[in-house]
Amino acid sequence: MKVVAYSVKPYEKESLAKANQKKHDITLIFNSLSLETAVFAAGKEAVMVFSTDDVSAEVIGKLAGLGIKYITIRSAYSDHINKEAARNYGIKLANAPDEKDIAAQSIRNLDLWEADKCVGKACICANSCRLKH
Repeated sequence: MKVVAYSVKPYEKESLAKANQKKHDITLIFNSLSLETAVFAAGKEAVMVFSTDDVSAEVIGKLAGLGIKYITIRSAYSDHINKEAARNYGIKLANAPDEKDIAAQSIRNLDLWEADKCVGKACICANSCRLKH
């Protein structure tokens, strides 16, 4: 899966690379997600965001227009995401509910989506997960 990870902290680079094991084509950027930086998601299927990124309805609309289907949050916190807008655009959402190994959970979310499976307790959809178990 092609992914762009926004707001990557220097200390996250190694843990994300280790968890990913070259399965997904992930572009790591230090910029936070905003209406202006959403263009970095062009050609990707998913974005990874942090709890400080702008995931408002307007940004989600821009991401959807670029073809984004999935958003995974590198945090258990998801109040900054407009879940209604994500649902309206058909974008699936997941977080890292157990913050012990955020990188591994973020990659696991991508793995499950790529296999057309539900992300389980990481699912933060406004309604129940519609993917196959």
